[in-house]
Amino acid sequence: MTTLADRPNTALLVIDVQSGVVAGAPNRDTVIANIDTLIGKARAEDVPVIWVQHSDDHDLQRGSESWQYVPELVRRDEEPLVHKRYGDSFEDTGLEALLAERGVGGLVVTGAQTDACIRSTLHGAFVRGYDVTLVGDAHTTEDLTAYGAPSPEQVIAHTNLYWQWQSAPGRHGKTVATAEVTFAAG
Repeated sequence: MTTLADRPNTALLVIDVQSGVVAGAPNRDTVIANIDTLIGKARAEDVPVIWVQHSDDHDLQRGSESWQYVPELVRRDEEPLVHKRYGDSFEDTGLEALLAERGVGGLVVTGAQTDACIRSTLHGAFVRGYDVTLVGDAHTTEDLTAYGAPSPEQVIAHTNLYWQWQSAPGRHGKTVATAEVTFAAG
């Protein structure tokens, strides 16, 4: 029950599943297969699939091999591609306008990095009034334990745990498995 008036639709966000982002991510192949399953389901149900692609001046320079989406996932020409330079997919992008045009008030979130762009986008969408579903087995992150971070598996598990309890007036967050995803409003 999004707080966004007259926006009963749901969209699938595919965030930063780029070659350089997921190269060493745990469960890479399973996560990508789950995202591919969700893309197929969304397309079959005529649900918007919105692709998000990060770039920076270092490892993810536009046009570089690491910047490209993984070859296992293929975007259709009619599916919007949002280019971003910040963690939150809404920051300084046209994502909000794309969602408004499509009457979207609910988001199903997949992709990478769990502890960066996924979390930033979850929170960014939530504070903007969206209902936000995180697909618990369709996101991943790199190993940053050398810098003092928890293991990727712990980061993913913690994000899945805390997101399932998100609520605020007129909206909610939840975590579900790929098999449990529904694109129905509410």
